[in-house]
Amino acid sequence: MSSSESKSNSALIIMPGEAKHACWSCGEMRAAQFSTACGKVQPPAPVDYFSFFGLPRKLNVDIARLEKDFYELSRKLHPDTYAQAEGREQEWSLEQSSRLNDAYRTLKDPVKRTQYLLRLEGVELEEQSKAATEKARASGEVKKQVVPPDLLEEVFELNIGLEELKAQKKLGEDDPALIEEIGRQKLELEEKHEALLQELKTDWSEWDKVAENGSDDDRRKVRDKMVDLLNRRNYIRNLVRDVSEVLES
Repeated sequence: MSSSESKSNSALIIMPGEAKHACWSCGEMRAAQFSTACGKVQPPAPVDYFSFFGLPRKLNVDIARLEKDFYELSRKLHPDTYAQAEGREQEWSLEQSSRLNDAYRTLKDPVKRTQYLLRLEGVELEEQSKAATEKARASGEVKKQVVPPDLLEEVFELNIGLEELKAQKKLGEDDPALIEEIGRQKLELEEKHEALLQELKTDWSEWDKVAENGSDDDRRKVRDKMVDLLNRRNYIRNLVRDVSEVLES
């Protein structure tokens, strides 16, 4: 994914490390969305979401500051502001607004932010999304799912219970004890899902340290930890969804 360069505060300061371009109107250096000299809106430049907000590629983000910058930029880039401007400026404001919204939605969400950074690092997570599930059902293909080793026994027992419950439902029967047991297992999975998010946040601090001063090997180790954790979390999320579908059917 790409976005534009960045400006984190109202003074239109170009952040250290940003790519710098000349304004199309005044020729002076520009920040991501506006010229620092004349204030003209600029054509989007292909940089990542972190740079769009003037942030380094780190995972601990000041969400309050991110939100403040987002609303400030939203006001400045609103199409009404450019209603009397040239056609290209109107177009650029719409493109910049769209990139702003995409960047904000991604960076404010802890999991999306981590997944996005991993993609910037060249890593894609396993296909465990709901879209992948629906695609597999429609095509008849088997969806790629890797059961986390620490969940093998638990998932095996849960799947037996789910198959038994499905069979009972087809016969119009109910086993309250089985439903209660599956509900308990679902609750435990939901608790593990939340615990993994807290564990992920500890990995952020490790990443932020190695991103600045670590070796390539250090970065790879932390990156691999986050990938494994997110894959486990995605698997549990989809398993909980599958259990809910059976219980509610």
